[in-house]
Amino acid sequence: MNLAEFIESRRDEHLAELCSFLRIPSVSAKSEHKPDVQRAAQWVADNLRAAGFKTVELVPTNMHPLVYAESLQAPGKPTVLFYGHYDVQPAEPLELWTSPAFEPTVRGGNLFGRGTADDKGQVHIHLKALESLNKVNGKLPSNVKVLIEGEEEVGSVSLWDYVVKNKEKLKADALLVSDTSMLAKGVPSITMGFAA
Repeated sequence: MNLAEFIESRRDEHLAELCSFLRIPSVSAKSEHKPDVQRAAQWVADNLRAAGFKTVELVPTNMHPLVYAESLQAPGKPTVLFYGHYDVQPAEPLELWTSPAFEPTVRGGNLFGRGTADDKGQVHIHLKALESLNKVNGKLPSNVKVLIEGEEEVGSVSLWDYVVKNKEKLKADALLVSDTSMLAKGVPSITMGFAA
């Protein structure tokens, strides 16, 4: 089975997993959601392990945990660092939602719920892509590092401190950020940057 067939054969399973992630109200700005934020971090860590990563760390911080994983099993190949976040904005005002914010709902072929587009949906896509590559090929085609934070919606203070203290650990040939803007609705976009 090729990669596309493998992914398509698990479409319903992947959607169910994404919905379980979206149901976690990981609102980083509200202290009453601290246990939910912790639960979302654990969800990410568990799914990285399921994707085949042997090194997975739940990194405590002064606020919300970071999740770091690496697979450095491709000697001589480039290293890609994936970045994303599992925290979300508050859902209020709740009366403006057609369906409950933390109960993902499919309408008209689209999935609605807090975090679907910022950034749990994108994080999930990356995790499932990495897992699928591992399962189909028995390995990843390059070295991969993953850093998923829980404070993007409140300023990423802990992320900055972690990056400053772990420059060598996070060193990579390319950075793939799953949380960038689009040119317009319905127009997929790739934001690129190059450093000399």
